[in-house]
Amino acid sequence: MTTYLEQSTTGVWDVPASFLPNVYIEAITRAGGTVVLLPPQPSSTAVAHRVLAGLDALVLTGGKDIESARYGQTPHPDSDEPRPDRDAWEFDLLEGALDRDLPVLGICRGAQVLNVLRGGTLHQHLPDIVGDDRYQRGGGIFSQAEVSVQEETALAGIVGPRVAVKLYHHQAVDRLGDGLVASAHTSDGIVEAVELPGASFVVAVQWHPEEDLDDLRLFEAVVEAARVGADRRADDRRTTEGVPA
Repeated sequence: MTTYLEQSTTGVWDVPASFLPNVYIEAITRAGGTVVLLPPQPSSTAVAHRVLAGLDALVLTGGKDIESARYGQTPHPDSDEPRPDRDAWEFDLLEGALDRDLPVLGICRGAQVLNVLRGGTLHQHLPDIVGDDRYQRGGGIFSQAEVSVQEETALAGIVGPRVAVKLYHHQAVDRLGDGLVASAHTSDGIVEAVELPGASFVVAVQWHPEEDLDDLRLFEAVVEAARVGADRRADDRRTTEGVPA
């Protein structure tokens, strides 16, 4: 799971620190997985592949806005200060995961990272599109909405045709990235999930499933996909080495 890197205060210390809200970790562990935290750090394709070689899936978590130059735009006045270190790290990790066909779950920012990596763009400030702040009220208060899920998508197989979700985002997918499909929308047409058909498991939602630990379906799905992939790789190694299964 990727993490934040922000100025943080704890006890007598006020320092830059990597962290992740515990609800993310609890969601994966309750779903039967084991979490490895991946803080922003100097990155390259080679480094990302070394890290991914020891993992069975990748979860891209929420956080600050992606630098708008990555999708060919100038920043909106309400965009966050860029976090180029986190952007570089997560783009390298995601590209490596897709190359390896590792399962990927994107959450909020994670959905946007997937879309931009595949050449898509973002709406930089949803109030300009919908006329109000219904998607991000501010103050750490999550909005609630029901989204419609596209039939015959991986997401539909996980959560069904409609699902109640918790929202906290002022940006969203605009033009879809290469090969992606939009698998969920709100009633006013905002894309709330994307996925990559043909991959073993690449699903990314704009909402925050970790904020509802009574509904672990997305986390259970990525943990199961990780288990299946790990078993398949182990079988492939035994076949290559001539060891009986």
